[in-house]
Amino acid sequence: METRAHHVLIGLFTMIVVVAALLFGLWLAKSSSDRQFSYYQVVFNEAVTGLSQGSAVQYNGIKVGDVTQLKLDKQDPRKVLAWIRLGGDTPVRQDTHAKLALTGVTGLAVIQLSGGSPGSPPLESKNGELPVIVADPSPLSRILANGEDLVMNINDVVARASTLLSPENMDRIGRTLDHLDKATGAIADQRDDIRTLLKQLAEASRQANDTLAQTQKLVQSANGLVDNQGKATLDSARNALASVERVTANIDRLVNDNRASINGGMQGFSELAPAIRELRDAAGSLRGVARRLDDNPTGFLLGRDRSKEFVP
Repeated sequence: METRAHHVLIGLFTMIVVVAALLFGLWLAKSSSDRQFSYYQVVFNEAVTGLSQGSAVQYNGIKVGDVTQLKLDKQDPRKVLAWIRLGGDTPVRQDTHAKLALTGVTGLAVIQLSGGSPGSPPLESKNGELPVIVADPSPLSRILANGEDLVMNINDVVARASTLLSPENMDRIGRTLDHLDKATGAIADQRDDIRTLLKQLAEASRQANDTLAQTQKLVQSANGLVDNQGKATLDSARNALASVERVTANIDRLVNDNRASINGGMQGFSELAPAIRELRDAAGSLRGVARRLDDNPTGFLLGRDRSKEFVP
């Protein structure tokens, strides 16, 4: 019995030693793994369509790690939390940026890290939590979010293009091109006539310019004559009207002053005769001016008399 008890104890001790050795080996392996990798948390404020556990993490186009876990934020479901594992020598700094991107060939979604100036301190954990990197808005996410509208717009454009390129429209376009070809051919055949027509148009334009210049000179001359002769005529008419006004004023004054004499006898008529005579002369002068203006207004204004007609 004692021999059997000793064998049981020896076997139990051996198993304990083996298990302890295995646990120690696992701990060493875990410690070595922890020393080789660094863990970070990336916060996305948008959808991460195409990103999954195991997706690559790139830094300036170089793969430096992968995604270990994805889940929604319990406090704000609009946010997506991604745990990433990077190589221990990856220089992640406080100004390092992250965004969702597509690989060039496969089109798979990856997390793209960029930035990180040399003067920025390393990004470290606080209060025992993983260091956090807030991702920048990605154009890829906006494209994927609006993908349905984009596809509908593309379908609409394709439908309109199909309608535009219908057989009827293509036939009309063909006829239009044929007409243009014929028109250009006809124009090419009439090159000499067109050249002659252009020369005639140029000559007519030159003659029109000369005519306009002569007309302008004539108008300037007429303006000068009207300004000079017309001014003199208007001054003469103004003087005649002033004379009539004076005569009228003298008549009024004489009538007012000699009203009693006129009522009593003929004495006022002897004093009124010179004024009436002057009024008659002024009226005759105005009649002469009016007659000349009526017979030959241009000659009278421009200072030229009408040529007398010869009467046999």
